[in-house]
Formats: sequence, structure tokens, C-alpha cells
Amino acid sequence: MKDKKDDNPLHKLSNPAQRALANAGITDINQLSAWHETDFMKLHGTGKKGLQILKALMADRNITFRKA
Repeated sequence: MKDKKDDNPLHKLSNPAQRALANAGITDINQLSAWHETDFMKLHGTGKKGLQILKALMADRNITFRKA
């Protein structure tokens, strides 16, 4: 049986970063493909470490942030 956390890789982010994404309406990593990296960084509770983690998670799924 698959653990619920395996379904949502966003749990690997810090709690503040998870809350920031949830408050922005992002519940799935695939939704980030519609976002610019700079917009993610503007969210309160996010930072460089979270961005690095997120980019690695996205790369594993062949997802990237939207380009300008």
C-alpha cells in the first residue's frame, strides 16, 4: 500500500513552505509548472533551501517552473 506522503512530494518541504504553497492554492507539485520561480520565492515562508528541494522534486518528474 502506498503511503499518503508518497503521493504528495511537497511534504519534503518545511512546514512554512508547505503552508505558503497551500495558502497560494498549490496542492500538487504539477501546479508549479504554471508558476515562475521568482513568484514562488515571493511567498512568505519560502527560501533558497525550499527552492532547491522543490526543483529536485520537480526534475524527478520532468516538471519545470514556467519561463518568462
